[in-house]
Amino acid sequence: MSSKPLSPSRPARRQFLKGAGAATVTALTIGFQWAGPGRASALAGAAPVAPPFAPNAFVRIGTDNSITIISKHIEMGQGSYTGLATVLADELDADWAQVRVESAPADASRYANLAFGKIQGTGGSSAIANSWPQLRDAGAKARAMLLSAASSEWHVPVSELSVDKSVISHAASRRQATFGSLVKRAAALPVPETVQLKDPKDFKLIGTAPARVDVAAKCDGTAQFTIDVEMPGMLVALLKRSPLFGGVAKSFDDAAALKVPGVVKVVQVPGGVAVIAKSFWAAKLGRDALIVTWDDSKAEKRSSAAMMDEYRRLADQPALPARKQGDAKKAIGEAARKISAGYEFPYLAHAPMEPLDAVVKLDAKSCEIWAGDQFQTIDQMNAAHTAGLDPSQVSIHTLYAGGSFGRRANTISDYIVEAVSIAKAYGADGTPIKLQWTREDDIRGGLYRPMYFHKLEAGLNAQNELTGWHHVIVGQSIMAGTIFAAGMKDGIDNTSVEGAANIAYDIPNIGVDLSTTKAGVPVLWWRVVGSSHTTFAVEAFIDEVASAAGADPFAFRRKLLEREPRMKAVLELAADKAGWASGPLPKGRGRGIAVCEAFKSLVAQVAEVSVDEAGRIKVDRVVCAVDCGTAVNPDIIKAQMEGGIGFGLGAALYGAITLKDGRIEQGNFNNYRVLRMNEAPKVEVYIVPSNEKPTGVGEPGVAPIGPAVANAVFAATGKRVYVFPFSKSDIRS
Repeated sequence: MSSKPLSPSRPARRQFLKGAGAATVTALTIGFQWAGPGRASALAGAAPVAPPFAPNAFVRIGTDNSITIISKHIEMGQGSYTGLATVLADELDADWAQVRVESAPADASRYANLAFGKIQGTGGSSAIANSWPQLRDAGAKARAMLLSAASSEWHVPVSELSVDKSVISHAASRRQATFGSLVKRAAALPVPETVQLKDPKDFKLIGTAPARVDVAAKCDGTAQFTIDVEMPGMLVALLKRSPLFGGVAKSFDDAAALKVPGVVKVVQVPGGVAVIAKSFWAAKLGRDALIVTWDDSKAEKRSSAAMMDEYRRLADQPALPARKQGDAKKAIGEAARKISAGYEFPYLAHAPMEPLDAVVKLDAKSCEIWAGDQFQTIDQMNAAHTAGLDPSQVSIHTLYAGGSFGRRANTISDYIVEAVSIAKAYGADGTPIKLQWTREDDIRGGLYRPMYFHKLEAGLNAQNELTGWHHVIVGQSIMAGTIFAAGMKDGIDNTSVEGAANIAYDIPNIGVDLSTTKAGVPVLWWRVVGSSHTTFAVEAFIDEVASAAGADPFAFRRKLLEREPRMKAVLELAADKAGWASGPLPKGRGRGIAVCEAFKSLVAQVAEVSVDEAGRIKVDRVVCAVDCGTAVNPDIIKAQMEGGIGFGLGAALYGAITLKDGRIEQGNFNNYRVLRMNEAPKVEVYIVPSNEKPTGVGEPGVAPIGPAVANAVFAATGKRVYVFPFSKSDIRS
């Protein structure tokens, strides 16, 4: 491991941003400086003249008044750096202008995700929720020690002191001291075992919208993403993988690849055959010229249509119970009216803006990794195993990530392991090697949101009351065969049934069953995980049941949520702000509603759509209400709801990964469509005031948008949508 990191330089494509926008951006936003692992940087270029005050693992305060907050969670665009810093800075009473954020090293002993156990990582919309008590305590203890330092220096009681914007004041003597001036004295004091946390009414930053700490660097080009990393002598590798999942390289001919200028070496690794070159383009041309013979004897060779046919058959077979309340089948059998529906959901890719990548520097005694790393502990373990080292010999420098949506958090650490295995095959001589995935690699690379089929049945009595609900879910397990399989109970993967087995509607008889399938297509959690499909099935079907009962969809839901006041409140707020009571929209337009709970946050959305004579859907407006407990930063919450709506809407309208004889048919954004800017609806977000503990916001906004739009389509056309994406359905009015 190098004792001093190599300072990555930015490619020319980002350099122009520095001069063009720096002056304007700096004047409007908070400065953020990535110093690189192991290097200290000071605000305004001034280095501390003494060691910083570091009372715990989450904050350092320098004599220059700089406040460095260490984030154990990755910043991949969701605003975690800002939200986490806000929590600590508020308890500290820090001056936000002096706050900066650094990524924590890979060290589960200090930086474990409290929601995951002894694992450091980011996921499940848990960053703020699991860090809330931890960071409040860290900030409050640092504040208490600084107050004690001022008290001892001035010989006055702590009770007579006040703190505001990193300045401690004693009103009676009119004395003041900055945090920086008290660093040395505070560092000599013991850390208090317990401290009094603020009353929410005294929050100064929490609940406001301080500027994001990552904005300036992302605007002026100084932000460091893995794709930007350049080091002296660094090589770039591209890996040629089997076009079929489960295929392995049997032999290869590298003669043509080695003739490409810049290609240095071709090596076979467990994941395929890698071309290592002096530049990305040389590696790309070399890989294009590489000839590989594949052994497909154990590969997945089915097509999507055949797999979905199997899923439909399985939906009629006995399955494992995920929830059994009363006797759903009996209630439906005795019902005055029965309603049934089936819903098809395809595989989905995550398609983050920055494809997967990692830089590895490997030698006989150490492995150093630079990546937008989401699962530090698991990646550290898998990298160590691949390199033949102990995990303590593997260091990970977490950089910004250009999106993830779950893709960078996987139990096999696929892209990290690929990068380490390539560096090992190259010679493990300390040469830095960057593995870069292309967009096509990303779309065809697997670890998709699983394909699912849902079958639902419901029964209404003579009074049009919902008496029975039976839901069968068929699809692959994300957890089975991973280190998280131990969390499965009685064969039930909770990620397959969440959003269905825990529905809040007051129905006397509920049955939810799961039939877990096996396929050669590797799967993974995708933004909002199980609720990405279960919420659609539940909310589209409850709308159909309401219609069968002759009831207003909003009123029908509200009655079933009488015992769930928080969910009922978000439903009512969304409906009120959307003008639901104003009646139906004109012909060709419709309004639909949906509500859900995901990661302990409650979200309701109302979508307004237009459908033309050709059946083309345009989503005009989305009204979103969210209850996520204490709103740490309302601006980021709104941004995450807006982003989730766009992400989920693109998937609902266009998203599908399909197989033909085992081969993925999509390869880039031309045939794996995402929502385009001109298709984005007007979005309004309303946050329910709350003093409850904060809950997740990165994912829940995705879940209700699909069913809200589908229900709006029905209101506009009288036609239901049963197949994802909507573009596969004929909804011409």
